[in-house]
Amino acid sequence: MSTTVLARPTATDRARSAVVAAVPYVLAVLAAFVVVAVVIVLLGHDPLSAFRAVLTNSFRNPTGMVQTLQKWVPLTLLALAFAIPLAAGRFNIGGEGQMILGATGSVAVGITLSDLPMVVLLPLSVLAGVLAGALWAAISAWLMERFHVNEILSTVLLNFVSFEILDFFAAVVWSDPGAGGAVTLPIGEGAELPTIGRPPMHLGVLLVVLLAAGAAVLARRSVAGFELTAVGLNERAARLHGIRTGRVAVMSMVVAGAIGGLAGAIEVAGVHQRMLEGIQSNFLLLGIIIGLIARGSLTAVPFVAFGIAVLEVGAGSMQRVSGAPVEVVLILEGLILLFILMSDVVMTRLRQSRAKAVS
Repeated sequence: MSTTVLARPTATDRARSAVVAAVPYVLAVLAAFVVVAVVIVLLGHDPLSAFRAVLTNSFRNPTGMVQTLQKWVPLTLLALAFAIPLAAGRFNIGGEGQMILGATGSVAVGITLSDLPMVVLLPLSVLAGVLAGALWAAISAWLMERFHVNEILSTVLLNFVSFEILDFFAAVVWSDPGAGGAVTLPIGEGAELPTIGRPPMHLGVLLVVLLAAGAAVLARRSVAGFELTAVGLNERAARLHGIRTGRVAVMSMVVAGAIGGLAGAIEVAGVHQRMLEGIQSNFLLLGIIIGLIARGSLTAVPFVAFGIAVLEVGAGSMQRVSGAPVEVVLILEGLILLFILMSDVVMTRLRQSRAKAVS
């Protein structure tokens, strides 16, 4: 009886496969730029100068690079907060609210305990933000598991509640009378993240680098990561093999909330030193776009987030240089996602056609 031995793929084979897999992404990005170029021309502006400004502003000087890295932090965290439950087949659309609650928890500790030294106050304020975000997400997770309330509905509705919480604390409880809006008093100096370099970059960037690397490793090499993927691929089969699918889904939401809360805490401690209306910006929408472009891969999320951060930081420069409105960048980001999704459909149909031809 003969035995067939399958040869291991060589490094060249793996490289070729990676190139082939990257082709749809490259084509999708190029198609998005072409469409946006046409839009810019129709608006009466020069697309080449617009794209040059967008793509080079982040690397032109140290200030642009620091701005990009600090924009990358909340984008990566909100994308992870979306991608982790997505791996379990759940949709966390509450990153906005979780970020706001994280900012609220961080501000609460940073203001009320402002006399504490940094070695105590800074960890406490960050931890308060993480716990606040986790508890906020736990509400949706409990409703999902106990009463089968759709997590999309509950997380979206809780976002609106979080807006009122922000307004209450920023305009009533810890309002800064001289700010002229919904802005809290500044946190104590001990609650501020240390900075490095010139221009200064807060250390939250390094913290998120470590967190993103840890999440990617755990997703691939831990039991929790295996169970998360198993539930997302086939929940019924995972349940039959003894995985507590409900617990996995709940924990994915709670962990996502903690990460969203960390984003709020870092924005308070590293960027604003206070909480203000609009602190969540459009990070939720961009986080969802990043998570979908990365196809839920926790390894790919930080790299996609960096590309989006480059576009976001370059948007203002584009408007100054070419006159094209900053909204063009959001159109570009949406088109990249749309064309990537379309490429999936095309590739699936091509594979089906080849399979029929072979059979």
